[in-house]
Parts: sequence; structure tokens; C-alpha cells
Amino acid sequence: MHGKTARSILCLLAVSALFAAPGLAQQSSNHVQINHDIFVEPGQKSGDLVCVNCSIFVRGEVAGDVVTVHGNVVIEQGAQVAGDVTTVLGNVRIQSAGQVRGDAVAVGGAVRSEPQATIGGNVTSLSGAGWILLVVLLPMAFMGGLIALIVWLIARMRHPHRS
Repeated sequence: MHGKTARSILCLLAVSALFAAPGLAQQSSNHVQINHDIFVEPGQKSGDLVCVNCSIFVRGEVAGDVVTVHGNVVIEQGAQVAGDVTTVLGNVRIQSAGQVRGDAVAVGGAVRSEPQATIGGNVTSLSGAGWILLVVLLPMAFMGGLIALIVWLIARMRHPHRS
């Protein structure tokens, strides 16, 4: 049951990322990948990075945000991220002299940074399956209830109760 739920969540997030991909891909420095790791090499500069079911390894500079779903983010020694670093169902690791100017967030994972690493914003680590249930499944259950209510109201309007 737990594996089936995780696969459902992953599929939902992957479909969401696919709908967002054309908007993110308009600038040539942005990268969106599915099932294929992203590497930003030393001396290389990039815009926003989004990776679904894969990991992102930053050795150079990222001018925007870094986001993974079911993958890890590794900010290697001397690398820089100007925006936020977020992962769902993965971990964030910031090595020595790595810099994140924004927030570092891990939902269903952990944020780990070495003592010489710099994080300019907040650090949020929501590890464990309970957070996945709260962040993903609770809104889905709410939307399911709302849809059920709408269907019930439409059915009631089509077949009014007779007295």
C-alpha cells in the first residue's frame, strides 16, 4: 500500500512538472529533466533547474532556483545557487564552501550542510512519511471531497427530491 501511494504521488508530481516544463524551458539557461540527472560543471552558469525522478549536482553557478522531485540536490565545494533549493522525496547536501543564497527545503528528506557551507535563507527539513501525507495527500483528499460535493449537487439538481 505504501509503495503504491508513493508511486501515485510521484506520478502526480511528474505530470505537474510536465505542464510547467514549457514555461520553464523558454529561457535557454533553464533545464528541466525527467529520469536524467543534471550536472552544472565548474565554470558553467545556469538558470532554474527542475528534475523529476533524478538528481541535480551543482559544481558551477545557478542564477535561479533548484528543484527536484524524487531526487537529491548536491551543492558541491565552491558551487553557488542564487535562489532557493527545494527537494520533495529527497535530500539536500551542501558541501564545504558551497553557497545557497535563498532557502534550503527538503520535504520527505533532510538538509545537510558542512560547517563552511553558507545558506542565506531558512533551512527546513520535513523528513518522514507523515509530512508527505500532510503536504500532498491532505490537499488531494480535500480536492476529492470538493469534486464529490459538486457531483452530488449536480445529481441532486437533475433529480429533485419529490415530496
